[in-house]
Amino acid sequence: MKTMKTIKKAITLTLGLVMMGAASFAQSLADARKAMDAEQYQKANGMLKTLVGTQSNKGENYFALGQVYLRTEDIDSAKAVFSKGIAADPKYALNYVGLGSADLKSANASSAKGNFDKAISMGAKDYNTYLYIGKAYLDQDKPDFAAALPNLQKADELDSKDKEPEIYLALGDYWALQSKNTEAYQQYLAALDLNPTLYRARVQIGRMFKQAQAFPESQTELQKVVAADANYGPAYRELAELGMQWADFDPKNATAKRTEALANYRKYLDLTDKSFDSRYRYAQFLVYANDWATLAQELNNLNADANNPKSFIITRLRGYSAVEAKSYEPGLKYMNELFARKQDASRISGLDYLYLGRALQGTGNDSLAVINIMKGVELDTTKVEELAAIGQKLYAAKKYQQAADAYRKVISLNKKNPNMAMNNYYLGTSDYWAFNELVKKDPNADKKILVEADSAYARVLTLAPEYEVAYQYRARIARAMDQTPPTGLAIPFYEKYIELVTAKQEKASSAAGIRGLVEAYNWLGAFYAATDKDKAKDYFNKTLAIDPANAIASDNIKYLNAPAAPPKKAPIKK
Repeated sequence: MKTMKTIKKAITLTLGLVMMGAASFAQSLADARKAMDAEQYQKANGMLKTLVGTQSNKGENYFALGQVYLRTEDIDSAKAVFSKGIAADPKYALNYVGLGSADLKSANASSAKGNFDKAISMGAKDYNTYLYIGKAYLDQDKPDFAAALPNLQKADELDSKDKEPEIYLALGDYWALQSKNTEAYQQYLAALDLNPTLYRARVQIGRMFKQAQAFPESQTELQKVVAADANYGPAYRELAELGMQWADFDPKNATAKRTEALANYRKYLDLTDKSFDSRYRYAQFLVYANDWATLAQELNNLNADANNPKSFIITRLRGYSAVEAKSYEPGLKYMNELFARKQDASRISGLDYLYLGRALQGTGNDSLAVINIMKGVELDTTKVEELAAIGQKLYAAKKYQQAADAYRKVISLNKKNPNMAMNNYYLGTSDYWAFNELVKKDPNADKKILVEADSAYARVLTLAPEYEVAYQYRARIARAMDQTPPTGLAIPFYEKYIELVTAKQEKASSAAGIRGLVEAYNWLGAFYAATDKDKAKDYFNKTLAIDPANAIASDNIKYLNAPAAPPKKAPIKK
């Protein structure tokens, strides 16, 4: 028979076990929410499924699990879990909020309002009801700020003792999503005052500093999070994106910052679930880092249903990475798939046309390549050098008319391009040689193209007055435009060319310099031969001084030095 003392011990032990179980349950739910906040969704999912199985009458377990599904965009599973939560715990209002949140993500606003109204009718005095409704309106591709604010304000009103940091966090998000960082900052600080371990508030502050290009301040805030919890993944993601953006403003340290950014992003992936979303974001991140080799590897593990809007981006990245790897056939295949998605026509960018053009060029279709690259540059004029590169390749292939068309477009689209002088040079040179091709077919070809070429060289000399080759080509154009016999239109251009080349010994003694001087001296010598023999001989002798074997100069010297033929006698009349 048990004594009273034994019974009291048993009761005490039982109560202790009950309290231990309750503490374990509370801690497990808190751990699951912590995992969710750290974007460890698979871990949170497993913990919450266990809780749902062992505490099947607790509506909050279902609500938390449903939130995990919402964050991973598994809307159908979320709805199913919230519905089970309502069946298991009919008085727990937040599962109706969960259903409403799923409705919003399914673009069913009227059904969402019905579920929210049901939740309010059950939990009108609970600030959590309004808090999560407000958060649901914010958690959309296009947040509904007008609907979110009154709910967040009501939650704040019901939290009369100001004890819930999540309300301040949500209000901070409300302002931050509208780029009203001053207001957001105050709310995030208030949240941290209540709970210094609410790391997402600190991360959000770091993000706002980054958006304001206050990079050192952003780094400081994010490193505070890492120092407090080295396993908080979102902080590493923000450090990665901070480093990548900072690199654009710090060219001297850009390579080091991009390398560090990639390391931080990999750390983020290691600390989270490597979910589709995190890998998807990482793939986009690799594009900004120009790490095409790693991107190609990541894309092997990144698949999405064709109806998933993200599959458009995945196809785009596959095309880009293939082209960058010079795998032009697969690159062209992916880019054609991208352009074939009629439902996504509005999402096609200038860069998409550029990569399609590069793929076409790589597979030998230069004409279509130029058309698409021109279209891409029209949509994004910062990419004019892509078209200039095409022009350069066309010029090297002696496709002068196509090269001229490409450079004309480059110049017209971006007149502030720092390479404007060189682009005008190639335009003029392409036009010049294109004219020479036309003359071979038609000696009476229109010389309008030469006028355009000369204008291009004139622009070159405005930007680079000492560029002697531009004077050489202006002289050649003047020769082609001159009358027969010539009037000397080329003289000032050849004279200036000679002045610039002979002013610097290294230019005058170079192979190109010698060829150019011989051309100028011989032409000037020939021009003056009929009117000023001494001047003519002087030019031909200058040729022989740098090219002793030059036949044109030596023959003309002999001709000019030959005695004049005696006048013919008149015939004797018989």
